[in-house]
Amino acid sequence: MIVQGNIVDIANRKIFKGEVEFENERIVEIREKNHQCENYILPGFVDAHIHIESSMLVPSEFAKIAVKHGTVATVSDPHEIANVLGVKGVHFMIENGKKVPLKFNFGAPSCVPATSFESAGAIIDADDIKQMMQNPDIKYLAEMMNYPGVLFDDAEVLAKIQYAKNNNKPIDGHAPGLRGKDATKYIAAGISTDHECFSYEEAKEKLEKGMKVIIREGSAAKNFEALIDLLPENYQNMMFCSDDKHPDDLLLGHINQLCERAVAKGIDIFKVLEAACVNPVKHYNLEVGLLQNGDYADFIVVENLQNFKVLETYINGELVAKNGESFLKSVDFEILNNFNTDKKKVEDFRFESSAAKIRVIEVLDGELVTNQIEAESFIENGNLVSNTKIDVLKMTVVNRYKNEQPAIAFIKNFGLKEGAIASSVGHDSHNIIAVGVSDEVICKAVNLIIENKGGICAINDTEEKIVSLPVAGIMSDKSANEIGKQYAELDKMAKQMGSQLKAPYMSLSFMALLVIPSLKLSDKGLFDGNTFKFTSLDFS
Repeated sequence: MIVQGNIVDIANRKIFKGEVEFENERIVEIREKNHQCENYILPGFVDAHIHIESSMLVPSEFAKIAVKHGTVATVSDPHEIANVLGVKGVHFMIENGKKVPLKFNFGAPSCVPATSFESAGAIIDADDIKQMMQNPDIKYLAEMMNYPGVLFDDAEVLAKIQYAKNNNKPIDGHAPGLRGKDATKYIAAGISTDHECFSYEEAKEKLEKGMKVIIREGSAAKNFEALIDLLPENYQNMMFCSDDKHPDDLLLGHINQLCERAVAKGIDIFKVLEAACVNPVKHYNLEVGLLQNGDYADFIVVENLQNFKVLETYINGELVAKNGESFLKSVDFEILNNFNTDKKKVEDFRFESSAAKIRVIEVLDGELVTNQIEAESFIENGNLVSNTKIDVLKMTVVNRYKNEQPAIAFIKNFGLKEGAIASSVGHDSHNIIAVGVSDEVICKAVNLIIENKGGICAINDTEEKIVSLPVAGIMSDKSANEIGKQYAELDKMAKQMGSQLKAPYMSLSFMALLVIPSLKLSDKGLFDGNTFKFTSLDFS
């Protein structure tokens, strides 16, 4: 096979008319040749950190869409499914991903459960990590979210890190806002990347201390604008990632969109492509071609180097997408789940209180971090309830692995004027999380999730909608087109009920993520991410 176009030679910083000849999965020769083709040939895009589960698609369905956008590989942390099903869930992702050409590179989840302050469906300990690190299908130790464990020399945490080092596998970081001596110690432990930087100054400090910074632009957390100006001087140590990408967003684009935005800012094309295509392959030692003689024939053809419209995507020499059409087919797979809680009663969501003021989670649109604020309480018959007038709504996290009393908190900026929204996608333990205007409608939404053994839903007085997620309660068994359309309808309904958030379900899913400050809710109670301790609703 021969493909002609303008060859983008990133290593030598040049573009020339030529052709790529390949056979038996590999590039035989790249040579200069004059022709009339105006398209550009470049290495495929790599998402340097993504939880495939957040697309609500199994890997094989995710791949069908991603290849249309020129993505040939991902660096994927399967800790979402691992929190539900443990090592068995990780193997499910690996085996399902192997059924399609896209090169999924899975890591061993380092923090399952993410903390001891929540209930997950499984535990992955240091002994499990030791075994997983010896598996060639496991490419790295996934994000070390337990940065307090690193800083305080927790033996279990350090053992996991050591097993990765013993097998010469990279260690991913997760340390939002960590600066100074703490950041120095965290990096010195051998942790080499961070995708959680949300300010220019934080990312600059971590780069100066030898860390690689991954610019994240996902469906919820969007740090591109804050960090992109660091790329021109630090391109050799930066990458692009999604972290979490909902299906409707994935249908629109992937890493190609970040390249378009970076080039539009006047950043050198070779520096942009080094971050988007080359650096992840080198850092994680991926078996992904970089458009060199002898490499795997993993490359893309784009219309131009401004909007990066993808015309063709090749993986191991196979044409997997052309002009917006994916040639990947759906595959069969076994549906696994772990959902063991009974339906709830309205009184389960009652919270007795006489407090004049309460501690409230303040959501920040497009951020995973939250603020802790105080608000006037609204009490009816001794029960703390939602107050739509000041947009302080009741929120709950319900243990889905066994029957326990729901945890209650209050949250600002969801903006609902009616109804409730709920989800069994609740990072990282994936318990049921819901926000609503009354105890009754919150209860209805939670029970709809329980009936379906997983999903995301919206309910008001006249309508209820749900996207069922039967695979571990976090992924669909349907295609991206089906699930993307259903998700878009749910998103629209949440906004019609009053939410002003760009992605209300994505934001909701992070309100139980305790490892990111400031105030979050687990199934065991309200949690202060700054002190790493439980706290009370009562502010007095």
